Amino acid sequence: MKVICVIGAGYVGLVTGTCFADLGNRVTCVDINEEKIATLNAGRMPIYEPGLEEMVLRNVKAGRLFFTTSYAEGLKDAEFVFIAVGTPSGVDGEADLQYVRMAAESIAEHMDHPLIIINKSTVPVGTGDWVADIIRRKRPDGPDFAVVSNPEFLREGSAIGDFLNPDRVVLGSLDPEAAERVAQLHLPLRAPIVITDLRTAEMIKYASNAFLATRISFINEIASICEELGADIKEVAAGMGYDRRIGHQFLDAGVGYGGSCFPKDVKALEYMASIHGCHPQLLRAVMEINRDQRRQVIQKLRALLGGSLQDKVIGLLGLAFKPNTDDMREAPSIEIVHLLQHEGAQVRAYDPVAMENARRVLPEVTFCRDPYELAEGCDALVVVTEWNEFKQLDMARIRPLMRQPVLVDGRNVYDPTAMRELGFTYRGMGRGYGN
Repeated sequence: MKVICVIGAGYVGLVTGTCFADLGNRVTCVDINEEKIATLNAGRMPIYEPGLEEMVLRNVKAGRLFFTTSYAEGLKDAEFVFIAVGTPSGVDGEADLQYVRMAAESIAEHMDHPLIIINKSTVPVGTGDWVADIIRRKRPDGPDFAVVSNPEFLREGSAIGDFLNPDRVVLGSLDPEAAERVAQLHLPLRAPIVITDLRTAEMIKYASNAFLATRISFINEIASICEELGADIKEVAAGMGYDRRIGHQFLDAGVGYGGSCFPKDVKALEYMASIHGCHPQLLRAVMEINRDQRRQVIQKLRALLGGSLQDKVIGLLGLAFKPNTDDMREAPSIEIVHLLQHEGAQVRAYDPVAMENARRVLPEVTFCRDPYELAEGCDALVVVTEWNEFKQLDMARIRPLMRQPVLVDGRNVYDPTAMRELGFTYRGMGRGYGN
């Protein structure tokens, strides 16, 4: 059993700490947010993630998982300290490292024995060296320590499975012994372990997320072309995906990517590249295409509802940026709501789990108890999040509830022919003939 401290009990920190505890380690999660720690100590979760609550409660009961606001308590006897704090976007798209700085300074202040400090947060290239400098300046005569970069590759909605069954574990350090000790910590995962230097490990994270965002924007660009030329993007993507060089993942056309990672990381990489004299045109195009996807929804609604959305009632099916999460960070729904309200529309919405969080960022939206209440009196429905629940809706029941049976399928959930046979005026994203 290893003794681990995780700084930050947010999405990445809570999942990381809980999974390491489930592997048999003693883990203390530290967070300066007293309300969050009180919530966790009361057995309630501050985030929605399938399977997380059960795993947290099991490991707390087993005496392997603890939550505190005290750095001294968290660092006591710890061999490994993971920094898993937020790195939000700054004014120009740069990563804001204030929380990383605070964590590094607090670790330096309270450390009383040698530590391996592991950056789990997504941080700009060079941050590992910067964290080491902060600690050395704060404690020039302090205990020995090493810094390791260990970027996370967790997908919200499947984070526990991603942690316990990773495609790879990436470790970067200038201290080979420290990297090897962190590698040993990950051996139970039975995954390939990539050991490199600090800056290369940090770049692997950004390059990976930027590539996946590029795939999404690429397929959305192809969808727009399909729409004009009469091809069906679902079939095009399926045909492409059978090529082993391409694969099927991240080839789903829709209203674009969102969440806490892709938007922030592409912007941060574009910023890093531009201030160092590079010209990241591809990254800029990826972001521009993603913005355009939201605007396409508005354009489709205008075309279907007589050219104006003034006083039209529009219902949104889904608010979270993806299924199986309540995360509203950079969710496409936020921009779609803003655009609709700017056009004079009245916006209603339903989401299976994200409505509590959505109320804080979308105060002028009317929230409904279920999709059927949502549909009543609507001039159009827009599928924004592809929850499984929506795939099983009784669309024949929904059709007569609506004032106008217009359906804009922003995630290509439904079969166009079936929807038209039910009497809907249907538009998908790049769905070919008659789209």
